[in-house]
Amino acid sequence: MRDPMNIVLRPILTEKSVGQTARRKYTFAVARNANKVEIGQAIEKLFSGTRVAEVNTITVRGKERRMGGYRRRARRAVGRTASWKKAVVTLKEGTIPAFEGL
Repeated sequence: MRDPMNIVLRPILTEKSVGQTARRKYTFAVARNANKVEIGQAIEKLFSGTRVAEVNTITVRGKERRMGGYRRRARRAVGRTASWKKAVVTLKEGTIPAFEGL
């Protein structure tokens, strides 16, 4: 198995994700090539005392962004933000300290 720190990248702390902690659902940004089994095992290793009940994953597509000036002859460059993957992890038991007290 890969290093859990390379699978789980960071917690997602939004109003919606923090509200779901009451139902034992925690949201993380994860590696794009990680599968549900690897994500569940990584969460259990990173946060001792937790048991994962289920993992739901979502691939978030990058958005198109336009950059450049507004002069008459200037062309606007078009780029994309990076695509990424997030996982919503439901726990059987235990808590994750990154979400406590929010």
